[in-house]
Amino acid sequence: MKPISTTRLIIIISLFLVLFANFTFFSKVTETYTFSGFNILFIISLGVVLFSLLVLLVTLLSSKHTTKPFLITIVIIAAFSAYFMYSYQVVIDTGMMQNAVQTNINESLDLFSWQLVAFVLFLGILPSIYIYKQPLIRTSFKQALKIKVLISTLFLSVIVMTILVFGSYYSSFFREHKPLRFYTNPIFPIYSFGKYTSSTLFPKHTTFTKLGTDVKIKPNNERKLVIMVVGEAARADHFSLNGYSKDTNPELKKESNLIDFTHVTSCGTSTAVSVPCMFSFLGDDGIDTEKARSQENVLDVLKRAGVNVLWRDNNSDSKGVATRVEYENYRTPSINTVCEGDECRDEGMLKGLQTYIDDHKSKDILIVLHQMGNHGPAYYKRYPKIYEKFTPTCKTNQLEECSEKELCNGYDNAILYTDDFLNKVIELLKQNDNKFETAMLYASDHGESLGENGVYLHGLPKLVAPDAQTHIGMMIWLGSKTQQKFSLDRLKQEENNSYSHANLPHTLLGFFDAKTNIYNKKLDIINSN
Repeated sequence: MKPISTTRLIIIISLFLVLFANFTFFSKVTETYTFSGFNILFIISLGVVLFSLLVLLVTLLSSKHTTKPFLITIVIIAAFSAYFMYSYQVVIDTGMMQNAVQTNINESLDLFSWQLVAFVLFLGILPSIYIYKQPLIRTSFKQALKIKVLISTLFLSVIVMTILVFGSYYSSFFREHKPLRFYTNPIFPIYSFGKYTSSTLFPKHTTFTKLGTDVKIKPNNERKLVIMVVGEAARADHFSLNGYSKDTNPELKKESNLIDFTHVTSCGTSTAVSVPCMFSFLGDDGIDTEKARSQENVLDVLKRAGVNVLWRDNNSDSKGVATRVEYENYRTPSINTVCEGDECRDEGMLKGLQTYIDDHKSKDILIVLHQMGNHGPAYYKRYPKIYEKFTPTCKTNQLEECSEKELCNGYDNAILYTDDFLNKVIELLKQNDNKFETAMLYASDHGESLGENGVYLHGLPKLVAPDAQTHIGMMIWLGSKTQQKFSLDRLKQEENNSYSHANLPHTLLGFFDAKTNIYNKKLDIINSN
């Protein structure tokens, strides 16, 4: 094989990536700018700018011994990014990077498909083999530096000139159509990876802040037992309690003591962002997970007040929320007694809970149950066969291969299973209603896209995320003593009020009559009036 220059190799790979790994980006562009007239030249100019940016980036960041490893890394990132952007219309931002790092092996296997293998093979493996085997012309340090300066200047000039020629178009592109940039591959994924790595290795918030150090619980003759269920990917408009045409809540609709909140917004669109946020006191600022983890959350405050706090997890983990309270992992058959193969059911988290309650004979109790819920894309795995009420169902993780009906049926069956799970939680609380002031609080971490406008799953930046990814299911059930204390009738009148994850920590403090300077009564759903 005849040796080529480093610059030529960079140009070849950059051109390959623009032509074959950016079909999602260009499809999004042509949805905004119709492929006709002068728009055609602008779309071509975007390809030129993207190509020039790639050449400039690799030229500046690579050296004699790092060019090949850097190019191989880029094509592998581009291959995976191209697949997920094409198949699920997701954006590879810092939140998605965080999700990827924190996802366990079973969740990763749900995403496996032969289409993924094909993408990685043709866009990643084969180009990597070519890069590895391609001999390069050796140059001196002085020559290499001279070429680097020349190439960088040349392609920077191309970028500037192109933007100047299409000035009005680029003004619109940068100001009014910012989300389009999220699909540039691998520019935006590399930026996201760099940003995530930087925030992980060099966190801005290096000191840990204690909150609610003044917390005290108002003396009360009745002990309190609250179970909070953290849902997974449960969008509000697929709950029949909220008017959905399919009967996905046959058990919960029987509960007269249930308050179903119809307008609740999540602070994030992914588990990694939303779970820390929904327990923090940062409100919407809690989407900064680094900031959320740098200070105590509502569980820490309640524990300090003397509440017995237990977190049981059937999802990936608590995302740092439960690191300072009692934690139990129910994602393994060795602990969860209700499993089918590697798929452990949410109801397994209820086993032994009565024993836990009986063993804690003093002080209040808060139990958090983190569901597997509607975790996609393999919705058909999220429920036992007996709950497959809505058919036909999508039996693959390649969601774009399923009809809208099949996809929604699988998703709705998982909601149906959550309905039964929450009913079992309520039944457990009823068994303890004579000994405690009991309550259940359910809130999903985020919603889910089910193919609307070609978008699947979740994780889009909140700036561009559809309502399906942020409008979540949330409800409260009150025991007989608790409903008298907090006025069930008043709360039912507030079912259609607008709430968000920001209300949750203050509502938990309200349940336990916890008084502290960080408590905001206006954000407490049960005590706001």
